[in-house]
Amino acid sequence: MKKLKIILLVEDNPQDVELTIEALSEYKLANNIVAVKDGVEAMEYLRYEGDFKTRAKGNPAVILLDIKMPRMDGIEVLEAIRKDENLRTIPVVMLSSSREDPDLKKCYDLSANAYVVKPVDFKEFMEAVKHIGVFWAIINEQPPAK
Repeated sequence: MKKLKIILLVEDNPQDVELTIEALSEYKLANNIVAVKDGVEAMEYLRYEGDFKTRAKGNPAVILLDIKMPRMDGIEVLEAIRKDENLRTIPVVMLSSSREDPDLKKCYDLSANAYVVKPVDFKEFMEAVKHIGVFWAIINEQPPAK
């Protein structure tokens, strides 16, 4: 039996969380989503801390990471992930409404796997998320666990 691939969605906007889950449900990926509301919760999930102390072992197949969030923004999360030996190989897709060159450059300097600007159009957003989910959670092969 193939191991369930988890998608970690880090997003503070409840409407974007709902849209992302809806988009991924078409490919039966919605049940594989763990949604957290900010960077602090994302790091707790990844490090088995706080409410996530007893979660199932293993890293997510991909992290969908918003940039603009309270407490700890997406760039700070990406930096922490890339510095952590146990987390650095997790693919990270930045999902942002920011088209600012400094954000884009900083994310790629920190080895983001992709940077997707959230389309304002509902249909475009749904299509973008579907493609991301299919590639990272179904097609992409992860490195072996340590």
